[in-house]
Amino acid sequence: MSIYLGLGSNIGIRPQLIRMSLDYMPSEQITVDAVSRLYETEPWGVGNQPRFINAVCKVSTILDAEALLTAIKRIEQALGREPGLRWGPRPIDIDILLYDDLQLRSADLTIPHPGMLWRASVLVPMVEIAPDVVHPLTLRTMREHLNDLGPVPDVAPYPPGLPAQPQ
Repeated sequence: MSIYLGLGSNIGIRPQLIRMSLDYMPSEQITVDAVSRLYETEPWGVGNQPRFINAVCKVSTILDAEALLTAIKRIEQALGREPGLRWGPRPIDIDILLYDDLQLRSADLTIPHPGMLWRASVLVPMVEIAPDVVHPLTLRTMREHLNDLGPVPDVAPYPPGLPAQPQ
């Protein structure tokens, strides 16, 4: 099973919050199998807020997609996330990007994540750990989708000074 989660933080000690969310996952029956490096990205959706630190992780779990969402929400809450402005500042954001080949649309959850294919903040770290994973709707690889975006100047390895990951 291939489940991928997107992680983001732009309030507080951003890298530490990403690490804490990963460390918290086993207590929610989520095993972290792989993690991308960290990337600093410009905010998306709402401007005039701090830059994000983003990563993508591959996980495995016995939880179905809805139960995984519930577990993720518990992790976010434990790390200080409160309801607020959509796409606004937050200490931690965890999104289900892909859950195997599942295609799901409900009031609370859409899989594959509807914005993942046009967000470099997702595709750059995703391609680092899973370049050949095929999107279940487009039947194209993550690498192909990242190439479609062209240059991604708003995504940089974190901490600054790390070399960019080859695409």
